[in-house]
Amino acid sequence: MSGSPLLRVGRVFAVVLPLLLAACVPAVRLKANADLLEAQRSREQTLAGADHWALQGRLGVSDGHDGGSGNFSWTQDGNHYVFVLRAPITGKSFRLSGGPDGALLEGLDGGALQGPDAEVLLRKALGWEVPLRNLRAWVLGLRADGGPAKLSFGANRLPSLLQQDGWTVDYRVWDDNRHPPLPTKVYAAKPPYKVRLSIESWQFQ
Repeated sequence: MSGSPLLRVGRVFAVVLPLLLAACVPAVRLKANADLLEAQRSREQTLAGADHWALQGRLGVSDGHDGGSGNFSWTQDGNHYVFVLRAPITGKSFRLSGGPDGALLEGLDGGALQGPDAEVLLRKALGWEVPLRNLRAWVLGLRADGGPAKLSFGANRLPSLLQQDGWTVDYRVWDDNRHPPLPTKVYAAKPPYKVRLSIESWQFQ
């Protein structure tokens, strides 16, 4: 329906969506071997305790027909988080915050929504399918504590493709100047859904 929350949000955040969802040149894929997997385990051990960080960038989401995009910031403070999405032109924003006790979504025309599950809130309010629980690990280039994960690697010997819990996570660009390296373009897809992050800055406490 033309009055659905997803369509209203899509109109607000449609400005940069085509840029975020544009096709890119296929990446090199190396099959996982013992050396590559051991290097990944070492990265995961180094970043296992990294639960106080902040990042900024651009986000695009799509359900195959409609979607939205905008500038975003994500602050992780242990098990608590604040995620803010801002429209590039109108300045309209949504703020999702929460932790183990539940989540709060603010910025909606009908008022704030609260519930025990942040993913359910986004789905209910905006029609967005975003794997927030796993994304906390994926955005660091790590396997989540979910189901079995399958990895492929790029020419830089860093993860290029991660398949887990029905999602395919494509790591297009890494910041190799960091130790350990961190991804700066993370494209997750579970057809027909797409979630694409272009990360412009990382900060760790």
